[in-house]
This record gives sequence, C-alpha cells and structure tokens, in this order.
Amino acid sequence: MPPARSGIRNLTEKYLERHPAEREQLNPLLAALEADAEPTSRAALPGHVTCSAVVIDRARRVLHIVHKASGTLLPPGGDVEDDRTLLAAALREVCEEAGIRPRDLCLIPQFLGAPIDVDVHDIDANPAKGELAHRHFDFRFAFYTTAEQTPPLVLQDEEVSGAQWLPFADVRSPTLRTKLLKAEADGLDGQPEPVNASAVIHDGRGRYLLHLRDQREGIWSPGVFALLGGGRTLDDPCLEATLLRELAEEVPSLELTGLTPYAVEEATSVDGLAVPVQVYSGRWQGDPDTIDLQEGVLLRWFTVDVLDRLGLSPGLGDLIRRHAADHSPAGSPPHGRRPLRHEAPEGTELHIVGVHLYLQDEHGRTLLGLRHPDSAYAGNQWHFLAGHSSSSCSLSGFAGRFARCAASAGQGGRLSGPFDRPAVQVLHSLQWDSPGRVVSRRSVAGCTFAMLSRPALRRCKARLLAGRLAGSRGRFPAALTRAVRDVSLTDARWGADQAVTAGSNTEAGIGGAITDR
Repeated sequence: MPPARSGIRNLTEKYLERHPAEREQLNPLLAALEADAEPTSRAALPGHVTCSAVVIDRARRVLHIVHKASGTLLPPGGDVEDDRTLLAAALREVCEEAGIRPRDLCLIPQFLGAPIDVDVHDIDANPAKGELAHRHFDFRFAFYTTAEQTPPLVLQDEEVSGAQWLPFADVRSPTLRTKLLKAEADGLDGQPEPVNASAVIHDGRGRYLLHLRDQREGIWSPGVFALLGGGRTLDDPCLEATLLRELAEEVPSLELTGLTPYAVEEATSVDGLAVPVQVYSGRWQGDPDTIDLQEGVLLRWFTVDVLDRLGLSPGLGDLIRRHAADHSPAGSPPHGRRPLRHEAPEGTELHIVGVHLYLQDEHGRTLLGLRHPDSAYAGNQWHFLAGHSSSSCSLSGFAGRFARCAASAGQGGRLSGPFDRPAVQVLHSLQWDSPGRVVSRRSVAGCTFAMLSRPALRRCKARLLAGRLAGSRGRFPAALTRAVRDVSLTDARWGADQAVTAGSNTEAGIGGAITDR
C-alpha cells in the first residue's frame, strides 16, 4: 500500500506553515493530492510525489550521488513504492542507492519527521520508457549519520556512477542549500542528540512502574512492557517538555517528583532508524489502578527480581537494573498481601484459575453450554464449556479433560487441537448483589472484562483454549452434555455467531469473545 494521501497532505500543510512563501509553487502539488490519481504513482500526470534523503555527516557535509541516466549530482532519492510513509521511502532509497542502512541514521531535532525541503522540478519525456514530460514533487528528509566516521558507501551499479560529500555551501539544489545554511545558523551541527524522552518511574522502595503497550502494528515495542514517554515534536521547547507532554497525554493524573536526567539510551524506530532517547528518573508512590490510562493496556509495579519473567522493550531490563544499583531503596516494597479465607467477605472465592474450551464445527458454529440454574457462576446462562483448574492440574491438562470427555462420548465426533497453549486470556472481575445482574462490560486489547454485582468479590483469570470439532454429524452436543455434567451444564447447542451475540441469555463477554476470535 502506498503512503496515505491524508498523511502527505498533512506533511505539505505543516511544511507550508513554516514556508508560506512557497504556497504558490506548491499549488500543483496540492491539486495533485485532491485528484483521483494516486499522487505517488509514476503514471500520475502532470506530476507525482518522490522522496530524497539529505544525509549529513559529523563534518556538516551532504551526501550526493551521480545518477547515470542524467549525470546530475543530487541527494539519493526516487519514486515511492510500497512504503509505509514518505520518510520510509527516503530511507529505502538511500539504502538502495548508497548502501547506508536506516540504523546508521537518526532524525534531526530541527526537522524530526518533517521534510527540510519540498522541491518542484520538471522531468523530460523518456520515449524509451514510454514516459511523458512531467513534474516531481520531491519531499526531502534530513538525517544525521550516527557514527563518528562517515559510513562506507555501497553504490547501486545500475543507477549510480559516483558519490561526493559536499559542504552546505556547495549543495547543488538552490532551495535545499538555502535551507541548510539557515538551519546551520540555528544550530544544525551534524551532532546527533536525543529526539525522544522517557521516564524510569520508581517508588523509592525497589519497585518500578512499567507500561504494557498495545499489540498493534506500526508502533514501537508492541505488546511488551516499556517506559512511559514518547517522541519530541517541533513544538516542544526541550526534552523535559516532551516527557511532561507525553505523560499528560498517556497518564494525565500521574504527577512525578524529583524528575532529573538519568541516561541517554538508543532505541530503534518502526522504520529502523537509530533513536537517541533521553531517560529521566522520577518518583511516584501511587496505585496504578487509580490512573486514567489513555494509551496502552495497563500499568503495573514490578521489582527487579521479576524482570526476567516479563516481555520487555529492548535494553529495558539492563537499564532498570543499572538504575536500581545506583538508587538504593529506602525500604522494602509494600506487600500485596492476600486476605485469608476467614478474613474475606462471605462467599468470596480467591484467585480462581479456570479454562474455557472454544469448540467450532466445520460450519463455523460455536458450541455453548446452558449452565445449571444453581451454578455459582453464570447460572442459567449460555457459556463456553468451562471449569476450575486445581493446583495439581495444568491448564493444558484441564483442556485435555474436556477432550477426553468428548472422545468418550463417541458418536463420530473428534477434536483437533492443539490444546497445549491458550489462544486468548480473559480476566473476569466479578462482583454482584443479585444473581446474574450485569453492571458493565468493556474490552481492552482483545481481553473481555465483565462486571457483575453481589456482596461477594470474585476474581478469576480464565484462559480460553482453542480447538475445533469435526465430523460431529449433529449428534455430538447431546453426547457431550451427558459426558460433562461435572461442569454444571444442563444443555449444549451449536449456534452461529449472530445468534450467540444476539441472544438475551448469554453471559456478558461471551458474544464479544466469539466475534473477536
């Protein structure tokens, strides 16, 4: 997929806010963005979008390559292909034409992900390629080289015949040269510096606050624990302002004390760029569950001894251990003591771990069981086949128990797994004051959270194990009902997704789990 048209339009408008005198020159670009043709396609007439990489080394020189076809000396660049963004297209071009990898480059604070220049130039017709005369709207993105030494070049033989590093004053493009010289007067010096800020948040007693990020494509460190923070914008006056803005956006009610710079770490962006990160240290002693989290899945306190058991962003474990060695705790971490049974409210079941078995036949129907009216959980409601796991029974073994019940029922039905790992984790926080009265339900990162009301508080972590039922010939549900009386079923039936989710007697969260599977 080419870069989104809306993203290109936004880049253009932001560029024109900084360079309003160029609006007339870029009016044809704005028109191209409103036309039906794909603006990055080489077939788009009278012009299309291209991208270039302005690579600046420590000596404040700009890489130029000699294009064989035209003999011109220009920064590496070319047409947009299946690139996520225009910036990604520029990185791909400099890698293809000059052999400089994204990890050898970093963004420049003065420009970040915005183009330093948008140049409009005419391209002659090329009958050999069947191309008419047209225009290029060239978005030029600036990068610093990360190493002290200029990276070695590996030139593309098919299109490139040579390369030169030129001082700002000798840059061949007049518009780019003007902008580089102006930026040099404002501090463009070729020296990489942090463009992101994050915070090591600790409570002074050995605990560290970590943020579980969303499992989404196109974001940094998806699905793992990381520090709070984010990227600098052109409106941020300094990196501390960047961090405070990010915290206000992500965790608006969290206020740190003793915020000080701690270290500069290096991360890798979604596009593969090196990203210097200014890490701050700050203290907070609150309850993460009281925070109005706006991004990500959850916040949790962790001690250093459990870091090896967590999925962490690269280098985070070492950073926290180093911080812990530099900051001796003032006391022991508070104990998350569990109430004893005689201390808990009447009817409370502590930390129940259970299994849900998801069964689907060749017609796409899902098997649900009607729970017994006297069942302690979801009585008289349709539910996945489910039960509690004892301390001596593993989750996979529990699923096997269902499978054996199914096999013993015969009737031509067979289960195909595997049942060795959970497909979905579901956390139910159950509190009810009258049987079956649903108060609220919400879904976060694919997990269903259901709230019911009654004097007793019950929390259970349930894992949904996936399997498929084949060859049942319609007789398996009744046989399974006879075989699994011990899980409080009074009936079992196949139902299509629409019927399940539309049913008024389905336990909260089951319909959503089925349609989201």
